[in-house]
Amino acid sequence: MTAALVVASGIAAAILTALLRKYALARGLLDVPNERSSHLVPTPHGGGAAIVLVVSAASLGLWISGGIDKSLLAALLGGLGVAAVGFIDDRYGLGAASRLAVHLGAALWALTWFGGLPPVRVGDVIWSFGAAGYAVGALGFVWILNLFNFMDGIDGLAASEGIFVTWGATFIAAATPVADAVSPAALVVGAACAGFLLWNWPPAKIFMGDVGSGYLGYTVAVLAVAAARTDPVAWYVWLILGGAFFADATTTLARRFLRGEAIYAAHRSHAYQWLARRWGQHQRVTLTTTGINIFWLFPWAALAEFYPRWALWCTFAALVPLFAAVFIVGAGRVEPARTK
Repeated sequence: MTAALVVASGIAAAILTALLRKYALARGLLDVPNERSSHLVPTPHGGGAAIVLVVSAASLGLWISGGIDKSLLAALLGGLGVAAVGFIDDRYGLGAASRLAVHLGAALWALTWFGGLPPVRVGDVIWSFGAAGYAVGALGFVWILNLFNFMDGIDGLAASEGIFVTWGATFIAAATPVADAVSPAALVVGAACAGFLLWNWPPAKIFMGDVGSGYLGYTVAVLAVAAARTDPVAWYVWLILGGAFFADATTTLARRFLRGEAIYAAHRSHAYQWLARRWGQHQRVTLTTTGINIFWLFPWAALAEFYPRWALWCTFAALVPLFAAVFIVGAGRVEPARTK
């Protein structure tokens, strides 16, 4: 049942994305380039709705077939609220406060179903978050959710990251004796991203939009928390796998915040955006990120899982060089004026 749903999810996402593109072109729903854009040609947007619809439907199918439990299903369906506010923001624009309120609500919804944050392993000690887990978890959810939103700025990047993180975590979990309850859902999310990527690969024929990027970030956060319920080392695995996005977005946000800039204002100062301008293309940046994911981050994530007492140190070893790299590339540096 799971294998069939995974294949069906990829096919359905590709077909739905094509239909959404046709609809967007007919209605003139185009992302027109401006001084903050990384693209040069008006392009349909909102294609990420295909990921939302496919993952939601497949999650129901997995629950009916016993592939996931009720709490994971409920948490995943909480992403519909995130997608809805992203859709409104894509179409009409929405204030940061309104978006934040919905994001926090969705985070607390998921955490309530999970009973708070699961424990994390630090060396030989299993450490519980207790009641503070709701506050820590809500902030973490909001950051991961917006992290994908921030990093969805060039063709193929966010969808490729979604595939890598979800399938990478699944492959690692399959090699361990620890019980895993999220792999069926993770495989479906990756498949939906793959179907969408057929239309979003550089040069993109349609963009994901906030409706998809925010939802994808929320979904990754849900899966990470759910995985940690049975494996306290899963925290490190999912963090390392998402390290490329985490390092770039965090460094960029920190440098802009320290300069007193509005952190939610549109900009082009992420490391991946600097590289896209420097190299004059999106595909090379997306492929470079994918290479870092596969050949650098995946081995460290696997080591963290296989040697749990050293998981924290594996995380530092994996991420510190990335933080240094994105800083050198220019993450958060004052961006140049756009020339015509």
